[in-house]
Amino acid sequence: MTADSQILWLFGGVGGLLVVATLIARLLRLRQTAGDAPRQSSPGVENLNARVDAWWAMVALLGLAFLFGGSGVIVLFALISLAALREFLTLTHTRRGDHWALLAAFFLALPAQYGLIAIGWYGLYAIFIPVYAFLLVPVIAVLRGDTQRFLERISETQWGLMLCVYCLSYVPALTTLEIAGFEGRQLLLVAFLVLVVQMSDVLQYVWGKLIGRHRIAPAVSPGKTVEGMAGGIASATLLGAALWWITPFQPWEAAALAFAATAMGFVGGLVMSAIKRDRGVKDWGWMIEGHGGVLDRLDSLVFAAPIFFHLVRYFWSG
Repeated sequence: MTADSQILWLFGGVGGLLVVATLIARLLRLRQTAGDAPRQSSPGVENLNARVDAWWAMVALLGLAFLFGGSGVIVLFALISLAALREFLTLTHTRRGDHWALLAAFFLALPAQYGLIAIGWYGLYAIFIPVYAFLLVPVIAVLRGDTQRFLERISETQWGLMLCVYCLSYVPALTTLEIAGFEGRQLLLVAFLVLVVQMSDVLQYVWGKLIGRHRIAPAVSPGKTVEGMAGGIASATLLGAALWWITPFQPWEAAALAFAATAMGFVGGLVMSAIKRDRGVKDWGWMIEGHGGVLDRLDSLVFAAPIFFHLVRYFWSG
């Protein structure tokens, strides 16, 4: 099949699953509210409906970006990074002396990172934020002369750039990889990574609710269980193997990459939960109804993206 045909089949399958999920969610709501006396559906059912509606919106956004090719995906994730960085830094300790450094993070480091990806300059976008932005941010901040909690404030800004800009930028960076026999199909790598990691989150939740007994880190994320993690990662690994036809990989290779991405996504989710616990909040924000903020939906992808990118680059892209 051509790349366009594969994308259509993939989005058609996802759309079909969402139709089924929407029907189930609406029927559950109707079942609880039907009757002679008006009743409200349970919070769990309302949350399910909100999540399904949010999934429709997210799939539509990704599909719209795909219509514009690699440039559309780069622009979409640049905007996502902007929203994610704002959510992250909203929960950090900032002072008036940080304003210049924050402006540099938002309006210099972020667009520069995605601009370098747009022109495919791997040698620079791979080190731009971890080296140059990390040195530039404290230099700009120190010029304001505010030394109160200086190390903590700078570290939080640097960490926000790493997670919300640098790591997330490796999703659209997949469109720049040159893989023999896979020319013009790099968008499918983006679809593979996003679908496998996001479905792993969903399946971990489902397996945890069904058979979850042993909590992994109750002080960090009480809802995460050993059974949920194992079931979710195993199911997503099988999904990755089933999606080998949209990748340049053999089925076992697609399964191995899906396993690596979902395992990193799981530990990444724990790290992001620990940060929220430290800040005393449940969600990063409220932008996505039913999901919290952008980072609540993409916390697993933040850690999975750079690992997946470099595995593909070193073993398939040369």
